[in-house]
Amino acid sequence: MIEIKTTGSSTRDNVRQIQTQIGGDLTERWGEYTLIVNNENATGKIQFISYDWGVTLLEYNITFHKDVVFESNYSEFNPIRFYYCLEGQCAHRFKNQPESDIKTIEQFQSVIIANTDETASLGYFSKGVKLAINVIQITRRKFLKKRLNGVEELNKKLYKVFMDTDHEKRFSYFGSYNLKLANKISALRKVRHNNGMIRIMQIEGLVYEILAMHIAQHEKESKSSLPTTSLLRRELKIIRDMANKIAQNVSKDYTLEQLSRASGLSQAKLQEGFKLLYARTVTEYIRHVRLEAARDYLSKSDMNISQVVYSIGFSSRSYFSKIFKNKFGISPSEFQNNVKRPLSLEVGS
Repeated sequence: MIEIKTTGSSTRDNVRQIQTQIGGDLTERWGEYTLIVNNENATGKIQFISYDWGVTLLEYNITFHKDVVFESNYSEFNPIRFYYCLEGQCAHRFKNQPESDIKTIEQFQSVIIANTDETASLGYFSKGVKLAINVIQITRRKFLKKRLNGVEELNKKLYKVFMDTDHEKRFSYFGSYNLKLANKISALRKVRHNNGMIRIMQIEGLVYEILAMHIAQHEKESKSSLPTTSLLRRELKIIRDMANKIAQNVSKDYTLEQLSRASGLSQAKLQEGFKLLYARTVTEYIRHVRLEAARDYLSKSDMNISQVVYSIGFSSRSYFSKIFKNKFGISPSEFQNNVKRPLSLEVGS
């Protein structure tokens, strides 16, 4: 087992302390730090970017070769942490809690944790598990000072966490599965712009969206009981993968029976999963992604409306026009004419 202790006054200090304990090379480019490890302790990387509005993006893409316990003392800067495991899982408890209170941070689960200055956090990582963990850290004083953030609009519990700038109370929230977060975090990981400044700005925008999604989920679930489901995490992953395949090939003729056979899940489980993850039935989801694709074709390609109808798997232009207008409030022809209207520029003399 590897025991890693961090006591830094910033994420940069903590990552440097991790480096001294497990090895690796730490580099920096355009404010983005990367610790690459490839030794007997671990294989992979830990990356972070800190923004001047009090937010840091920290990402783990790593496999530990031994069981690891992280002991993190956050008394120097003590951020609120928003966790999301895109791959793998880990576990957490506050140091002053008994081991029986260890909670698993499941794959696809939204989790929010904040410590008191006196209480360390313990993170548990199993050997051989490929981890892809997204953590957004908020340094409260800096965040409240820099951002016009509307924290007063938060529900009472989360508002108190943000306003606890002296870190007097601990907080933990283990939410339900959120596949929309998985899609947004996957998009963040695909940002590959060659210009370092543009890349950092694109990532910053996505970080703000991801943070907003964590907060929105907590808001929603604080007002109602957590959604219950009989589906296993493995089954939810199958449904997410299937939804992505549908979105990538909208022209295919899908039926519930075919999707059930392809996934190995019953039709009832498919319907339950799509309603839980996308708030739509399977048929509604297919129609939704087809219309989203149609909007993209109309705005970004030279295809006419008949070609678009064929490309997204519909056979009736009149039906397509009807449901397009129902969804977007404008007919396909009006939409296409508006987005392709030439710009009129006035140049002063």
